[in-house]
Amino acid sequence: MSRKRVVVTGVSALTPLGGNVSDSWDNLLAGKSGIGPITLFDAAGFDSRIAGEVKGFDPEAYGIPAKQARRMDRFVQFSVAAGNMLVKDSGLVIDESNAARVSVILGVGLGGLHTIEVFHSRLVEAGPNKVSPFMIPMLISNMAPGQVAIATGAKGANMVLTSACASGTHAVGMGFTEIVMGRCDACITGGVEATVTPMGISGFTSLKALSTSHNDEPEKASRPFDKDRDGFVMGEGAGFLMLESLEHAQARGATIYAEIVGTGASDDAFHMTAPRDDAEGMIASMRRAIEDAGVSPDVVDHINAHGTSTHLNDLCETNAIKQVFGQRAYDIAVASTKSQTGHLLGAAGGVEAVFSVLALHTGIVPGTINYTTPDPECDLNYMANGPQKLDPQYVLSNSFGFGGTNGSLLFKKFTA
Repeated sequence: MSRKRVVVTGVSALTPLGGNVSDSWDNLLAGKSGIGPITLFDAAGFDSRIAGEVKGFDPEAYGIPAKQARRMDRFVQFSVAAGNMLVKDSGLVIDESNAARVSVILGVGLGGLHTIEVFHSRLVEAGPNKVSPFMIPMLISNMAPGQVAIATGAKGANMVLTSACASGTHAVGMGFTEIVMGRCDACITGGVEATVTPMGISGFTSLKALSTSHNDEPEKASRPFDKDRDGFVMGEGAGFLMLESLEHAQARGATIYAEIVGTGASDDAFHMTAPRDDAEGMIASMRRAIEDAGVSPDVVDHINAHGTSTHLNDLCETNAIKQVFGQRAYDIAVASTKSQTGHLLGAAGGVEAVFSVLALHTGIVPGTINYTTPDPECDLNYMANGPQKLDPQYVLSNSFGFGGTNGSLLFKKFTA
């Protein structure tokens, strides 16, 4: 018996490239960088003083009352804003007739780091009685899907996945699986993160993970696959998809952006932060997504790479792609949109899934900026010349995280 087909009927995004999906996509294709000096706190004295911030974000402009916004960490504000935009874009009316069949499954990497910092300072300076009763519900990761459900009325499964930089990808994969299994008809899914904070920046800098050599030229700092890369750039934002069973989407006459046909996951079981040298887990993740779709690797035209701009990740992902696709790997358009957004941690997989869907919907594959000094070990087609109208039929989106956790999604151009 054939399984349910799952389609994408809505997309939304808040990224360093724009406060909505349209602006983010347009600026991505224009080759713009969303990375600049940190403005969310005073970064003087930090080794890394740049980030991909969501600029000028005002919760009230996204339908979140000021009083309510004050009781949400920034990542939760992003979630509600993206959720509201997503429901509008999808045209799905959520009411008592269908609310129990609409789920919310989101990926979050670190959660309310800003709130923890604020109230820890208050605790130290003024004592325990000055810690707000709203602190815990402001910062816990499941408030992302929880507040989205409150805002939209969705009453199906509500959960958060936390698997480092693969969180958003794993959430989309779970949303897809829930619909295939018949547990819901629609799912609000994706990833969200807001950790451009003193602790976030200093913690990743201490790990030697962040770029520190381009503070005066932030737009050049994120350099996936480039020989002169020296670390990733922290980003923030949200990327959400509305997934629906095909029959549900067609019954209401929904616009269909693309189809999601496979999901894969694996773990390296190797190291806290470093990938395996042989890229075994990355290879398994990609192969499982392709096998889940029941297709050959030969159908994949475009890969939205994890491509963090760190030496080991870029090298291992390149080698993994070669292992999965063989000689044909050199013909695939491989792009890292992190070159323009920075690394959004738990939100990365959600945002990159949105970009993958839009590549299928528009036929345009984005490029990789700052690939100016080729690395002999990273020798695939990274779209260094910018976006091209390639009309891809299948797009693979990769996310690989600390702890060796790996996730891949396979999307297909929709045909009835």
